Amino acid sequence: MSKIIPHLWYDTQAIQAANFYVSLFENSKIDGVTVIKDTPSGDCDFVYFTLAGQAFSAISAGPYFKLNPSISLTVAFDNEKELRNIWDKLSEGGQPLMPLDAYPFCPLYGWIQDRFGLSWQLMLLRPGDITQKITISFLFSQSHNGQSEEAARYYMDTFTHSEMHMIQYYQPGEVKAKQAKVKYLNFNINGQQFSAMDHGYEADFDFNEAFSLMVLCKDQAEIDYFWEKLSHVPEAEQCGWCKDRFGVSWQVVSDDWDHVLFHGSEDEKKRVTDAFLEMKKFDLAQLERARRGE
Repeated sequence: MSKIIPHLWYDTQAIQAANFYVSLFENSKIDGVTVIKDTPSGDCDFVYFTLAGQAFSAISAGPYFKLNPSISLTVAFDNEKELRNIWDKLSEGGQPLMPLDAYPFCPLYGWIQDRFGLSWQLMLLRPGDITQKITISFLFSQSHNGQSEEAARYYMDTFTHSEMHMIQYYQPGEVKAKQAKVKYLNFNINGQQFSAMDHGYEADFDFNEAFSLMVLCKDQAEIDYFWEKLSHVPEAEQCGWCKDRFGVSWQVVSDDWDHVLFHGSEDEKKRVTDAFLEMKKFDLAQLERARRGE
């Protein structure tokens, strides 16, 4: 299982979006659906799903956060027909951000926001060059523009078994945003690839809770460690969620935190839900006591 799982926030469309996404790729499926009841957002649909062999999760929790291009999913193809087919499906009700076309950096590339608000970058690579089908890609803009390299190196220091694969910088006069530094970088955490860049132009979006990253921890010690490393904004701390100094949202949870939500009795689900809604950082011992009704 991946150490880091992307988590998507929707108003009411989490299950609908997940079903659409798993229809796009081979080796994809819905892994589980449950309802988290009586939250501040009401009853929330929660879904785990697999896309091209990679784990994802999503929640319907109200209109409080909206997805934007600050974090997108970059999908690599070595088959042009497959790329164009998925582009056409994402285009139904979607909005192209960069048209599907040939660019100096890629023979066929396009950036699109689908009808649910999630952004995708599709790119054609040579056969044999694909090492990961779907990559989480960060776009640093607004007050965080120019911080992509600093953030990537911080994440690599925070997580074990990490390395920078490549980094390219903007040349003088290449872009309008003076604070932008990195044209593209690619790094690896525990075998999981990520990419990042600084926005070359001014943007009206930034990171928010709509796209967060779940860190799966083996015990309370790991939760304590990652919380100390990743939580930088006290007012953003709630229910295991936190925000780092670069504006990216994280959920620091145990690797089986949701077992009760999917498999417990209704009484266990309610007690555990009531308990974690009152928490900032997760307290696993307290959650277990809540599960047992103590």
